[in-house]
Amino acid sequence: MAPSIAKRMGFARSNTAQGTELHTLGREAGSSNEGIEDEKSAGAVVTSRETELEANEQLKALQKKHKWDPNLPKDTLFGIEDATDAHDLQHELNLVDALTENSPYPEVRAAVRNYDEDLPSNTLRMWIIGMLLCTIGSALNMLFSMRAPSLTISSLVAQLVAYPIGVGWSKIFPDREFKIGRLRFNLNPGPFNMKEHAVIVIMANVSFGNGVAYSTDTILAQRAFYGQNYGYGWEILFTLSTQMLGYGIAGLARKFLVEPGAMIWPYDLVNTALFYALHDHSKTDPTKANGWNISRYRYFFYVFVGSFVWYWFPGWIAQFLSVFTIACWIRPNNVIINQVFGGWTGLSLIPITFDWTQVTGYVQSPLVSPWHAIGNVLIGLTFFIWIVASGIHFSGGWYGAYLPISDSSSYDNTGGAYNVSRILTPEYTLDLAEYEAYSPLFLSTTFALLYGLSFAAISAVIVHTALFHGADIWARVKSVRGDDDDVHTRMMRKYPEAPNWWYMSILVIMLAVGLTTSLAYDTHLTWWAFLIAVLISLLWTVPIGMIQATTNIQLGLNVFTEFIIGYMQPGRPLAMMMFKTYGYITMAQALTFVQDLKLGHYMKVPPRTMFGAQVVATIWASFVQISVLQWGLNNIEDVCTKHQKNNYTCPNGRVFFNASVIWGLIGPARIFSPGSIYANLQWFWLIGCITPVLVYIGARTFPRSNIRYLNMPLIFGGFGDLPPATPLNYLSWGIVGFVFNKYIRNRYRGWWLRFNYITSAGLDVGLALSTIIIFLALQLTNTLPPQWWGNLGALETMDYQGTAIQQTVPDGQIFGPKTW
Repeated sequence: MAPSIAKRMGFARSNTAQGTELHTLGREAGSSNEGIEDEKSAGAVVTSRETELEANEQLKALQKKHKWDPNLPKDTLFGIEDATDAHDLQHELNLVDALTENSPYPEVRAAVRNYDEDLPSNTLRMWIIGMLLCTIGSALNMLFSMRAPSLTISSLVAQLVAYPIGVGWSKIFPDREFKIGRLRFNLNPGPFNMKEHAVIVIMANVSFGNGVAYSTDTILAQRAFYGQNYGYGWEILFTLSTQMLGYGIAGLARKFLVEPGAMIWPYDLVNTALFYALHDHSKTDPTKANGWNISRYRYFFYVFVGSFVWYWFPGWIAQFLSVFTIACWIRPNNVIINQVFGGWTGLSLIPITFDWTQVTGYVQSPLVSPWHAIGNVLIGLTFFIWIVASGIHFSGGWYGAYLPISDSSSYDNTGGAYNVSRILTPEYTLDLAEYEAYSPLFLSTTFALLYGLSFAAISAVIVHTALFHGADIWARVKSVRGDDDDVHTRMMRKYPEAPNWWYMSILVIMLAVGLTTSLAYDTHLTWWAFLIAVLISLLWTVPIGMIQATTNIQLGLNVFTEFIIGYMQPGRPLAMMMFKTYGYITMAQALTFVQDLKLGHYMKVPPRTMFGAQVVATIWASFVQISVLQWGLNNIEDVCTKHQKNNYTCPNGRVFFNASVIWGLIGPARIFSPGSIYANLQWFWLIGCITPVLVYIGARTFPRSNIRYLNMPLIFGGFGDLPPATPLNYLSWGIVGFVFNKYIRNRYRGWWLRFNYITSAGLDVGLALSTIIIFLALQLTNTLPPQWWGNLGALETMDYQGTAIQQTVPDGQIFGPKTW
C-alpha cells in the first residue's frame, strides 16, 4: 500500500513524462548547479535514532498543520494519514524527508530552488539600477495617472528592463573596488545575478509596481476639486505616513505571512520563474516536460513577442475583439439583449474576449491563482450576479427598470447622473435642504449588491480565519523562532534578521507623522478616528493576508472604511478620504511589503538588505511622486478640467472626489439605514458571519469532501471590483484559469510545472510594453485608430454606450420614493 501512497502523492520516483516527482523534476541539460530543478535528493535510510514513533509523530504534526490548507493536494494530505495508519517505517521516513527537504507544494517546487547560492545582493550596481528605475517608473506613473485613459507601468516591465541593464553593466564597468570611509564597494562584483535582480524588482514593486501612492488621489481631489491646498509639506507627510505605516505592520506580520511555507504568495512565483528564465538559458529535459525541450528563456521571449504583437489587434486595429458580443451586434438596440449578453455594462452571459487586458485587468493573471480560488470566485459570481442580481433587476427591485444593470455611476431620481454640486454648500458641506429637494442616491443593481457582498466579505474573513487558521495563528504566537520552519525559512536563518524593533520604530514614527498630518492642519479628522483607521488596518492585515497568500486575491477594505467614517464623522469629506486611506491603504501597503518580503525569502535575499531597499525606495518614490504631482498641477494648463486639451482630466481624483461627496456628505446613514432604499443590504453582515461556520461544520463532518475548499470570503468578495469591472472580466479570467490550472495542470503536469508561470510572465510583459507604445506613440498624439466597422460599428450598441435601460423617465417626472 505504501508505494501507491507515495506515487499518488507525487513523491515516487518515476521516468514518466508527467514530471510529478518531487525531487527529480529534472536537471536541465548543461546547467550544472544552475537549474531550478537541481534539488537535493530525497529518500531516507532507517537509523537507530529515527524511530517509527518519531516519524509517525512528525507526519501527524504535518497533517495537523495542513489540515485546512487548500493548496496542499488532497492526495498528499490524505496520503499522510494512510501512511501513518500503515505504520511502514521506511515509507514514513521517506515522506518526512520529502515534505521537509523541499516545499510540499508543486507550484513552489517548480518555481523556487530548494538551495541557496552565495551571491552578492547589496551592491552598488543594484542600488544605482534600482533607484534609477524607481525614479523613472514613479515619475511616469504619476504623470500618466493624471491622464485619461491612464497607464500603469508594472514591476514586470522593470524586471525585464533591469536584466539587459545589469548584464550590460557587468560587461562595461571594470572590476575595481573603492573605499569611502568604512564603506567598500566594487563597480563590477561579477556577473549580474538573481539576488541583485530580485532586490531591484522589489524596489520597483514598493515604489510604482501597483501604480501611484493612493494618497495622491486624495491630494488631487482636495486641490483640484475642493480648492484646498495645504502645501508640499503636508502632502509629503500624508504620503509618507500612508505608505510607511504599512511597512511597520508588515514587519510584525512576518511570522504569520512570510515564514510559514503554506503562505505561498502565488504571484511571487511568476517573478521567481522569470528570474530563473532570464538568468538560466539551459534547455528543458523533455522527459520532465511532456516532450518539450525548449529553454524557458527562449520560450519566454516567444510568448512575449506573440503577446506584444497580438495586442495591437484588440488594442488598436480591431477593437471589437476586446468584447466579442455577437448577440449585441445582431440586436444593438434591444435593451434586454444588451443587459444580459453585454460585456461592457451587461452580465456577459456568453463571455468571449480575445483581449488579455480584459482577462487580467482586475484580478491579475489567471495562470497564477490556484483553481480552488478561481472556482470560489466563479461560484460567487454565478450565484450573486447571474442569479440574484438578475432576479432583483428584472423584477423591478431597487427601481432597476430605470437604471443600468451594471455600472459604477450614481444616479438621481430622473435617471440622470447624480449632480453632487446641487447638494454642496460653498464650504463643501451638505446642504440638507437642497438634498431633500433634489434626490436620494440610486445605484445600478450590481453596484448596490456589491456593497452588501463587501459587508459579508469583511465579516466572513474574520470568522473564516478564526475557524480555519486560528489554531495555527495561536501556535505561531506561542512558538519559539525556528520551531516550525519549512525548507526556505531554514535556509534564511543563516542571515541576520531585521529585528522587530526596526519595524516597530517605523510604525511609531509614522503614527506620529500621521497624527501630525491629521491634527496640525484643518483636515477634520480627529485623533481617535485616525487611530481607529490604523487599528482597522492592523486587525485585518493577517486575515486578508492569509487569503491573498493562498489565493492571489486581495479583499479590499475601501467600502468598510467608507462605511465606518460615514457613520462616525458624517459631513466631513476630507476626513473621509484620509480615514479611507489610513484604514485601507495602510493594510494594502502592508500586504505589498509582505509579498515582497516573501519574494526576497524565496530568492534568499538577506533580510537587512531587503529592509534597506524597501524603506529607501518607498521614501524616495514618495518625494518623486509628490514633486511630479506638484509640477503637473502648477504647469499643465487647465489640468483636471473635463475638457483639458491633452486629456489630463485627473480621472482618479475625480472619482475620489465624487466618492467623498457621496460617503462624506450624504453618508451611509441615508443610503443603508432603516427606511432607506438599500437598508436590506445590512443583513449581509450577519450572512457573512454565519456562512463560514456552516462551511466549517460541513468540512469537519465530511473531511475528505470538496467542502473543505469552499471559501466564503472569496465567494462574497472575490469579484469586489465589479463594477467598474464587468462579469466578462471575471468569467474570462475563470475560463482561462480552468484551462491552465485545472485541465493542463492535471493532464500535462510536467509542462505546467515548467512553463505555466513563464507563460503568464510573457503574456503580461508583452501586453504591458505593447500598451505603453500604443499610449505614447498613438494616444498621446491623438492619432485615430483605423476607421472601420471593427472600431466603429461594433461599438454602436446600447451595451457599449451605457444606454441599456428598460424605462426612461418623462421630462418633469421622477421615480423612486416621494420622501427621503
